[in-house]
Amino acid sequence: MAVSTPSRATIKPFFGFLHLLFYADPTWLDKVLVFVGCIAAIAAGVPFPLIGIVFGQLVDEINNATCTNQSGASSASQEAAITPKILLLVYIAIGSFACIYLHLVCWNLASQRLAQRVRDRYLRNLLRQDMAFFDNLQAGEVSSRLNGDIQAIESGTGEKVGVALTCISFCVTAYIVGFIKNAQLAGMLVSLVPAFLLMATIGGHFVGKYSAKLSESFGSASAIASEALSHVGLVHALGANTRLEDKFRAHLGNARQQGIKKATAAAVQAGLLYFIAFSASALGYWQGSHKVADSLEGKGSATIGEIYTVTFILLDGAIVLSQIAPMLPLFGGAISAFERLRKDIETQPSIDNTSTSAGKPDSVDGAIEFRNVSFTYPSRLDHPVLNGISLKCEAGQLTAIVGLSGSGKSTVASLISRFYDAQAGEVLLDGRNIRDINVRSLRGFISLVQQEPSLLDRSILENIALGLVNSPPHSHLEKTLLSGTLATVAEEVRGGQDLEKAAENASSEVAEIIRLVQHAADLADVAVFIDRLEFGFATLVGSSGSLVSGGQKQRIALARALVRDPRILILDEATAALDSASEQRIQAAIERASRGRTVVSIAHRLSTIRNASKIIVMKKGDIIEQGTHDQLISLDGSYADMVRLQTVKSTDDGASSSRASLDSHEIDTIADEKMALTAQEADAVPANDTKDTEPAEQTKGAIIAGSISKTMLPLTRPYLLLLALAFFAALIVGGQYCGSGVLFGNIMGVMSPCNAPDYIRSKGELLSGLWFMLACIAFLANFTSWAVFGLVSERLIYKVRNLSLQTLLQQPLQWHESEARSPSMLLEYITTDGNSLAGFSGSIIGTLFSVVVNFVAAIILSHIIAWRIAIVCLVIVPLLLGAGYMQLRAISRFAVKHAGAFSSSIGVTIEAVSNIKTVHALSIEDEILQTYRRSLVAPRKEMVEQSFKTNVWLAVANSCGSFIYAFAYWWGSKNIIEGRYTQTDFFIILIAMLVSAQLWGQLFTLAPEISKAKDAIARICGLIELGKDDPGDKSGKSSPNMEFGEKEKHDIEAHADSPLPASPQRGARVVFRDVGFSYPARPGIPVLTSLSLSIQPGQFCALVGPSGAGKSTVLALLERFYSPSTGSISINGLDISRHHGTSFRDDIAYVPQENVLFQGSIKFNISLGARPGHNPSDEEIQEACKLANIHETIVDLPQGYDTECGSNGNQLSGGQRQRLSIARALLRKPKLLLLDESTSALDAESEKALELGLERAVKGHGVTVIAIAHRLRTIARADVIFLVDAGKVVDQGRHEELVQRSESYRVNALHQMLG
Repeated sequence: MAVSTPSRATIKPFFGFLHLLFYADPTWLDKVLVFVGCIAAIAAGVPFPLIGIVFGQLVDEINNATCTNQSGASSASQEAAITPKILLLVYIAIGSFACIYLHLVCWNLASQRLAQRVRDRYLRNLLRQDMAFFDNLQAGEVSSRLNGDIQAIESGTGEKVGVALTCISFCVTAYIVGFIKNAQLAGMLVSLVPAFLLMATIGGHFVGKYSAKLSESFGSASAIASEALSHVGLVHALGANTRLEDKFRAHLGNARQQGIKKATAAAVQAGLLYFIAFSASALGYWQGSHKVADSLEGKGSATIGEIYTVTFILLDGAIVLSQIAPMLPLFGGAISAFERLRKDIETQPSIDNTSTSAGKPDSVDGAIEFRNVSFTYPSRLDHPVLNGISLKCEAGQLTAIVGLSGSGKSTVASLISRFYDAQAGEVLLDGRNIRDINVRSLRGFISLVQQEPSLLDRSILENIALGLVNSPPHSHLEKTLLSGTLATVAEEVRGGQDLEKAAENASSEVAEIIRLVQHAADLADVAVFIDRLEFGFATLVGSSGSLVSGGQKQRIALARALVRDPRILILDEATAALDSASEQRIQAAIERASRGRTVVSIAHRLSTIRNASKIIVMKKGDIIEQGTHDQLISLDGSYADMVRLQTVKSTDDGASSSRASLDSHEIDTIADEKMALTAQEADAVPANDTKDTEPAEQTKGAIIAGSISKTMLPLTRPYLLLLALAFFAALIVGGQYCGSGVLFGNIMGVMSPCNAPDYIRSKGELLSGLWFMLACIAFLANFTSWAVFGLVSERLIYKVRNLSLQTLLQQPLQWHESEARSPSMLLEYITTDGNSLAGFSGSIIGTLFSVVVNFVAAIILSHIIAWRIAIVCLVIVPLLLGAGYMQLRAISRFAVKHAGAFSSSIGVTIEAVSNIKTVHALSIEDEILQTYRRSLVAPRKEMVEQSFKTNVWLAVANSCGSFIYAFAYWWGSKNIIEGRYTQTDFFIILIAMLVSAQLWGQLFTLAPEISKAKDAIARICGLIELGKDDPGDKSGKSSPNMEFGEKEKHDIEAHADSPLPASPQRGARVVFRDVGFSYPARPGIPVLTSLSLSIQPGQFCALVGPSGAGKSTVLALLERFYSPSTGSISINGLDISRHHGTSFRDDIAYVPQENVLFQGSIKFNISLGARPGHNPSDEEIQEACKLANIHETIVDLPQGYDTECGSNGNQLSGGQRQRLSIARALLRKPKLLLLDESTSALDAESEKALELGLERAVKGHGVTVIAIAHRLRTIARADVIFLVDAGKVVDQGRHEELVQRSESYRVNALHQMLG
């Protein structure tokens, strides 16, 4: 049994590899490419051993010439015998060039096409998976599959396969020739094959095993990096970079360990390879010398030529076979990457949204019914969400669902859209179980507006039009929607054309789509802000909609839902991010739009659902009450409590009026102070607007390549001794060929028929012994060189990846958002560039160095021994190098062109995965695929052209060897016949020079890896240098040497950070003076225009105003994510817009509009909020959670505080995420608390509890609170309210004053005063 294991292990990957080559429906062209590639590659291996036969004959003739030293007359006849054989060599060389070129081009194209097919198939399948699959997917996993794994497949199935086949066919032909020439000797040398195979399979097994573990650890690390880069602003606000970096570092540490093991396994493989090859030579020549001696004594007919042919081509075969070794990890890597991808590709979803089976109703009435539905999320099976609920939503009526957050409201919406299937009970649509309705057509009748709406990175026009893709009444537009015409139209409009004109030029369908979009935009109140945007509908919304405000985003999402005129409209908190006036307009719009269709509205603002025909109240997965608004009020149950909680009372109590009077007095003093301050500062403040934008100007999105030596030297300094050892070992590896050349030449001389048999035997044994000694040295040298280089490279990559993430997280948000940088593009610095660096730095540096050494040694040795022959052979070397250089240059230019093209297509996929719920709800899987394919058209065409050009040079470099051999033999034989040199001299030069020539050919097959790595290193160095350039160490905390504290202290001194500690216990005082600002991504549109406001310590201040008025921008400027273009902002008298350090952020806590959680436990997520450098205790964490009213909820979860939040927190409900966000902010015990819509996802009861908690946290410590709120209950409690509109403060005062004074404020207030 034991015997058969290696062979099974060999066969399985082999079939895996075949499966990979023909995976994902290849066309006839793909099959032809692979077939022709195989034939040509095999043919390319045949000529060399044939040359061996010719050589053998030449050797005998040259020996005869030396021995008998005949007269000059016969030398001419000898030359006549030699010339045709040399011409034969030239013809063989020409044939091999053609074969090599053909197989290189075929494999190159085949691998590119395969990578496209696999990518396409992976994406297609990813898009048909159900939500349960994505709940378990890490954020960075998709990008590391699409970047790393598909790159691995491409480099493992490309021209290297052809080269490997050539090597194998060479080896096989060599053995055939060997057996014909001298079967006995060849038989002994067959032992080479099992030795090589054992080495390859066992070594390959270990290398594969460690590779898989390595990529798993790295996947987790890149997930963290991906989330951090997607939410840089939040990471800065929390000062959480060090904590996230530590987590990243832990995963990378595991990857590093596996990498070192992998390097060791590969090193053993490399060492054994040479050991086996040289030992075999020892055996061959020891036996050979005996045979030649015997034949001189008349026993047998072995000539030196035969022995030479057999040993030479078998040894050459072994060396050539050894060239496969560096490629084996590439093939192994391709197979294991393919296995990982295949696992995802072949996962069958339980709800297949692309299937065409099941019923497709033509129309639906829209009556929805749940019968005893129980549900648990697959990723948390021990935590039931719905407990056997039954409910009915009448067709054409508005049904509202309200209740505590986490009570299962959004789950109901997910079940209606069939993102999940209920574990028990059934969901019915018009009396049919929705499992019997085709998923795609079911979703065609439903429009869903999610709690946190997500937009794709395109124009507003395209985003809204996506709603039409799967809409039954608009099926005639589907072709246009999938074709990408709209993108072109938007492009034209941004170029200055008129929207209607551009549409008419395109086609009547486009014009119709634009009419529908405009109509939906009017309904959803989008038209209000569209006109203010520079390009109107053609404005790009940025990755996941980051360039539009929360309220604008929500309205675009609503327009996208209304554009298809759905039968069923599901609104999950659809108006949470809107102020009351917009909400009222939209409410009216929804009411207009919802006539005659079924609407299911999940709401926490009860004013929005007052007119519902049925209100369902849920709590912890059960329905506790249902009825109309008036019925439920008269029941006086939990709904009535909620209504009471949310009603704004016109005055609080007596206290408020006294406080109001105090306020007016304070406001006067503030005004005086402000005057005085302005006068003081007017001359002191230099015009410093351009400071932050300059360095970014030069780069345009990409990061300038840095100087490699400056950055890499300090990183490698700790490993200098190890590197010295590795280079010393590589030096010996380089010398081993010259050593073998000297031995070989001497053996040829010894076995000449002129010598006595006993002399031949004794010298033969001595030289064979030396061969064996060489074998042992080669083993040690190769092992050391590979292992040590591997070790250093793993450690170095670990450092580089850490530094890259650290630097990226240090850059200000302004840098991240300018010049079209996107998180997926920046993530590539860590994934793709790190991978290129990893591929290059290990064994390849060693190989490179030893080849150079070998080359120099060979030239010196040859000139010492026979300068006349050497000098002529040397002429040909520049040709070889020139071809290689040309090829390197072509390849590196080729790589650069492609990086950009493919990164945009990978951006498409990552975005689709992170917004998968939207993709499913709109059924735009096909649209995403088409967009993806369109983004590949241009680069694919270019790649084909490049393949034809680039490979000419590779083929030249690889077939030069034969020409050189032909030339060398002709010149060498001429010199020997003339009696200038002996055959010993000639053979030493032949081996030393020409093996070198072959190695140079091999070196250029590694060229692509080298050029990829060089660009990657340059980019990474540029990135790391960015980190060093930061004078104030933007994120404050960790300096590159990972020692905390020191750098920060020195910064504080330098930037006069002293005013901060002035107010030990009180809150912060905030003053904005004439602040003007526009976002770096859209410099033409001012967001704030001379906004001024002043907030006293300990005040609770609210910012109110329509969405898009600039409220969130005020908070972003307070965190100094951006610098204002004019004016100044000061906290406690410190002007933060002129100040370098970021230590002022330590006193600020920020709860953003979108509640972002990172992958990790709840405890980890909350501890991210602690002050940098402080490790919070469990008590502190629990206290913060109690204040945020989530402690109970967490304790109820099966794992408590150790529950995983999932990628982007998808394991928790919106309300739970929001409360965790708030707990995270409170953990810091801030002096200034910024709340951006912090209660929009909460029901009235949670909100009330949270308010009490906030009050406890705030009041005792005099914390200043700045809240953006659209719910008036929150606002009514504020000490001062700023009414912001169109980028400036238009009014300020308390609730009572504003109600009397300001019309727009009154509209908002009355809208929320519920019965």
